[in-house]
Amino acid sequence: MTKLIIDAASDKVFFMIIVNGNNYNVSHENSKKNYERLIILLNDFLMSKNLDLKKISNIYINRGPGSFAGIRNSLSVVKAIHLVNKIDYYCFSFRDFNGEKLIKYEFIPDLCKKFKVEKNLINPIYSG
Repeated sequence: MTKLIIDAASDKVFFMIIVNGNNYNVSHENSKKNYERLIILLNDFLMSKNLDLKKISNIYINRGPGSFAGIRNSLSVVKAIHLVNKIDYYCFSFRDFNGEKLIKYEFIPDLCKKFKVEKNLINPIYSG
C-alpha cells in the first residue's frame, strides 16, 4: 500500500509518500503561487519517485488548524483526486492525537487508525 500525506496548513507545503516501508518527502514555500500549483507540485513529487497517482491507496491530509488558503486548496485537490480516482482520504488534525507524545508524519496513518479518524470526511479547522 502506498500512502500519501499532505500538509499545507502550516508554514510549508509538505508531501510525504510511504511506500514499501520507505518514506520520501518534500516541502515547498507556503505561498499563493504554490497553492495555485499544488497539483503540479504533487505530480512532480510523485514522478520523481516513479509513482503514479493511481498507485496511491490512501491520502492523509491535515485539516488544520492553520492557513485558510493552504487548507482550502489542499482539501480541494484531495477531493478532486478522490472523485476522479476513488482514493480514500483521511482529514486529520494533530489535535486528534491528544495524549501522543511523539507525532511524526510517518506515524499519521497508524494514528488515524488508532484514533478512528473517519475517511472521506472534510471538517477543516481554520485559525485566525
